[in-house]
Amino acid sequence: MEHVEVAVIGGWQSGLAAAHALVRSGLKPLVLEASSQAAGSWPRYYDSLTLFSPARFSALPGVPFGGDPDRYPHRDEVVAYLTAYADRLQADIRTGQRVAAVLADGGGFTVELEGGGRLSARVVVAASGSFGRPHHPDLPGLKTFDGQVLHAADYRSPAAFADQRVAVVGAGNSAVQIAAELARESRNTLATRAPVKFARQHLPGRDLHFWLTRTGVDTAPLGRLLRTPPGQPVLDDGRYRAALAAGSPDRRPMFQHLNGNKVTWADGTTERLDALILATGYRPDLPYLAGLGGALDTSGRPRQRDGASPAHPGLAFVGLEWQRSLSSNSLRGVGRDAERTARRLAAHLDRA
Repeated sequence: MEHVEVAVIGGWQSGLAAAHALVRSGLKPLVLEASSQAAGSWPRYYDSLTLFSPARFSALPGVPFGGDPDRYPHRDEVVAYLTAYADRLQADIRTGQRVAAVLADGGGFTVELEGGGRLSARVVVAASGSFGRPHHPDLPGLKTFDGQVLHAADYRSPAAFADQRVAVVGAGNSAVQIAAELARESRNTLATRAPVKFARQHLPGRDLHFWLTRTGVDTAPLGRLLRTPPGQPVLDDGRYRAALAAGSPDRRPMFQHLNGNKVTWADGTTERLDALILATGYRPDLPYLAGLGGALDTSGRPRQRDGASPAHPGLAFVGLEWQRSLSSNSLRGVGRDAERTARRLAAHLDRA
């Protein structure tokens, strides 16, 4: 069995930030990435996706984005950035290595890989992030709906929905962005439980992220105040608010029911619906920790405080939504959490 000091599970933004911080702390991480490249889910996101934060606020530690620092990088730019970042890391990164299970083994862990491989690690960082398991809510009548149902994770472009009747469920950034571009090709409704909340992308002379960083709202636990209703608003330079105001797409309260190829809206009207797109977020993708007693709660969510497992001192998390702050699961914030985690793990190994 191969023996390693630190096993980092997940090799995209969270895992790469963790590996960078661990190397800086004098440790030797092995990064295990399930996909074929160190870019995680980014290559599979929809074609028009752009970051909601400018390049200057969206880089991982040590390597800035090239080009105009005030632009909003496209999906493909992010993929190229992450793969280049991985190439520069002084860490062992192995792609095509999906972790099946992590088990306690004396004072450390056994990491079992799909296909039968195994290795031992003194400490483990679960950095598979918050975007590996799309959330499919139990909507009324969804199981009896005959139309196409897909999550935003599987959406690519509006061309596939030309001339169709489509509903997008969700009120976040991705939901509004997808619904607005779909409206160019299809008759489209954004279905939400409450009116969409907007925040101005630009405040006097600066992008909003400048002010979030300057005030500490974006980076410190203070940002958790935004976790409570009404929650995070949709960042907008004016185009999305204008699109909804013009009815392209139109916004309606959540439907009452789906049945066959029909949707019944909150006002009681019924019409044909061809497709339903669920922009309903994600859940932590940590099935490999199910056999590690106390690592997860009964719903499969990690039990952690500031990225540390209370049940297993050698287990840490990086890249979870709201792990410590508003930006914990984003390119712009994951590096700060990774640094804290690396220092804590280095101290743990010194004591062991």
